Amino acid sequence: MNKQKKDKIVYVVHCVDAEGPLDESLADTFERLHYTFGINLSATRKNLYTLQRGKIDLGDTTKAVMNFLAPGRLAYNRNWKDIRKMLNTITSLSFRNILTDSFGKGWLYNWFCVDHVGYTSNPRKRILGPHKIFDFYCELLKNEENLNDRIYLHYHPLPHNRMANACATLYFNQNHLFEIMARKIIQRKWFSSVFRAGFHTIRPDSNFFLEQWIPFDYSNQSTSQENDQPDLSGGRFGDWRRAPRIWGAYHPDHDDYQKVGSCRRWIFRCLNMDARLRTITQADVDEAFAQADREGSAVLSFTNHDFRDMLGDITRLREMIARSVSRHRKIKFKYCNALEAARRHLNIHPSNGIGLEMKFEKRSANIIVMHVRAGSDIFGPQPFLAIEDLKGNFYFDNFDFTLEMNHWTYTFDWQTFPLEQVKNIGVAVADSSGTCEILIHNCKNNRTVKNVIKD
Repeated sequence: MNKQKKDKIVYVVHCVDAEGPLDESLADTFERLHYTFGINLSATRKNLYTLQRGKIDLGDTTKAVMNFLAPGRLAYNRNWKDIRKMLNTITSLSFRNILTDSFGKGWLYNWFCVDHVGYTSNPRKRILGPHKIFDFYCELLKNEENLNDRIYLHYHPLPHNRMANACATLYFNQNHLFEIMARKIIQRKWFSSVFRAGFHTIRPDSNFFLEQWIPFDYSNQSTSQENDQPDLSGGRFGDWRRAPRIWGAYHPDHDDYQKVGSCRRWIFRCLNMDARLRTITQADVDEAFAQADREGSAVLSFTNHDFRDMLGDITRLREMIARSVSRHRKIKFKYCNALEAARRHLNIHPSNGIGLEMKFEKRSANIIVMHVRAGSDIFGPQPFLAIEDLKGNFYFDNFDFTLEMNHWTYTFDWQTFPLEQVKNIGVAVADSSGTCEILIHNCKNNRTVKNVIKD
């Protein structure tokens, strides 16, 4: 019996770092210029335009400064009104369908939402508070034209100076990340199997963190381009100089996330649509189609931010995709959400569920043991355990492991949390196919609810 020939295909994934509005004044722009390049000029529109056109001789840094101050990078969406205006255009069916894929479908968006929390200084007027950006995009996805878009997890490490415009690399910074995830689990019944690193930054601690819970990571920015931006040189922040330069995924090494190894998760390559560095080129898009021709499939992934006008970026990418399609007539392309692309490229079939269960055992008046079981294998070593106390504080803790596979326990007593001081318990997990299950137990009414996220 002859097997049907499988199409060669490029899966196109637009990842948006959804961070909400950003307001940078002209003085702030020149302050960044001074900090980055040591250039001290008056903050005037005339000086800005002159620098953008390269009319001031800065020697070897002239082009780098032009790159730094490119007009499109200063076209900020400074409030929610600006973002809504942009979204009304780019999420419309007419805009999505300017270039339909090989299956007649229009452009898709993957909103990687961040929480700006824990900051004490906010000079760029970011939207602070838990769920603020997440809830905005959840509402957006209720509109009919947006039903096929998806929301995933994006995280910015908390800098030691607590300034909302500063970059950082440390994930294990107090309870910051764990509280964000605990709130998402308990307050929104949500967990993500797909992730993008803030500033594209992975380090050993984040490598270990992701290995426990999140199977798909769209953070690799490996490229052959030279970096002319001094504040980002030498591998600072997003260092992917040694990572595989493929339009697909690899398992990282335990000690070196850039090296192919035996870790669980898959890291996908995802270049910038337009940025100071690592911007996707026509050659990059052509290589994705060439890889699909050689190997059967490729995941062409790229990213930008919602705090800038995205229309031009998308138009430019569509033009590059159209040129590549004209050069590779036999290769199909498909707009995908990030999870679908990962599954299709890696030939992973989505599961129907994990079968997560929670039961409580009273061992004494003051000792309650929670048993959590999964009906099938999970992605990492343990589920994510989220706890909310009666004061509204959120915590993460480790489970205890049993002698039985897929069975964990947690003891509520004076050494952890007396159960009478706990308001809600959340348990969340993903499996290797990206299916997520969340259990929320309300300690007051002794009721447990489940949410299953399959796609």
